[in-house]
Amino acid sequence: MKKLSLFTFLLLSILSIDLYSQQDPHYTQYTYNMNIVNPAYAGSRGTLSISALYRTQWVGLDGSPETATFAIHAPVGKNLGMGFSVISDEIGPVREQNIYADFSYTVTTSEEGRLAFGLKGGITLQDIGLVSLILPQDPNDPLFRDNVNETYPNFGAGIYYYTEKFYAGLSAPNLLETVHFEKDGGTLARASEKMHYFVTTGYVFDLSENLKFKPSMMARAVSGSPLSIDVSANFLMNERLELGANYRFGDSVSGMVNFGVTPDLRMGYAYDYTTTNLGDFNSGTHEIFLLWDIDFSKKNLKSPRFF
Repeated sequence: MKKLSLFTFLLLSILSIDLYSQQDPHYTQYTYNMNIVNPAYAGSRGTLSISALYRTQWVGLDGSPETATFAIHAPVGKNLGMGFSVISDEIGPVREQNIYADFSYTVTTSEEGRLAFGLKGGITLQDIGLVSLILPQDPNDPLFRDNVNETYPNFGAGIYYYTEKFYAGLSAPNLLETVHFEKDGGTLARASEKMHYFVTTGYVFDLSENLKFKPSMMARAVSGSPLSIDVSANFLMNERLELGANYRFGDSVSGMVNFGVTPDLRMGYAYDYTTTNLGDFNSGTHEIFLLWDIDFSKKNLKSPRFF
């Protein structure tokens, strides 16, 4: 009951005020899920890339978030890239699916450097099961008489600069601040999607012939909420086994491992341990991913992609 009451309080806060909070899901293994947050990444690997990720957050906490993503992207011309992505996100009675098409245009800035500009456009399908909630303070609240099933358009944009061993990106995957609720019967019931801004960067250091060090960072900002920063440190051995750790400031620490099953297929797992008081009510977060690069041309992929 304590868990349900906590969630009900949070949901009521969203419905009763114009709350500014982080609404997009987190990803610990973001370096292998980049085109979800930045459309300029589409086609940058030089192959047909297919990726899938599943994340179950705060295991053991009733109504905790679950996220699944699927993405496919590839270069379709000398400077053009295209992609398609689906994000399914669920928390308590709220289910949301985001379906996007991604487009990128890349400019050669030097012998090694590339600068890509990207756009994404699509729709958000939202289903909020308000009827399933039991409100101890007012079980007949008119705001909870009907479920919400809506479809909203959205689009995003991003830029992405990269070389063989360095990258930096800036993106906003959801630019439209869609309003989900309006004033009803004198009661202020308004909530909207807020723009999230992502800054990413990383580098690959050669420590030896068979060992590489891959530090990376992702910062995420949204109006009215604290800045979220992930700092990761991975070690790649023989271009197959990768071990690393991630720290999300004020939130969690994580361990990561992934393995190149073949030169084209990579699988990974991450475990997040919550460092806040919320950690007393859950047993952590699990995240798995699969990345498959299919190089049809054999000429686009000039060197191994490390991110």
